[in-house]
Amino acid sequence: MPNADLLPSLLFKINQNQLALEAAIMELTLRVEQRGSGEVGDNIRGALVTISKNEEFINMTLAVLMTPE
Repeated sequence: MPNADLLPSLLFKINQNQLALEAAIMELTLRVEQRGSGEVGDNIRGALVTISKNEEFINMTLAVLMTPE
């Protein structure tokens, strides 16, 4: 398998890791908010918005890279 063929798989795995981290961070955010730290929860949610905004672009890019020529 040529190195160029590995790139889409690598990006897919990185994206999976990113989404798993997002889910784990959200679980921690909910716990923090339950304990009364709403401001911290808001800050974390603000950072997670960036992940959500970029997710669509990442998925579209992966689809293009994984489409056979």
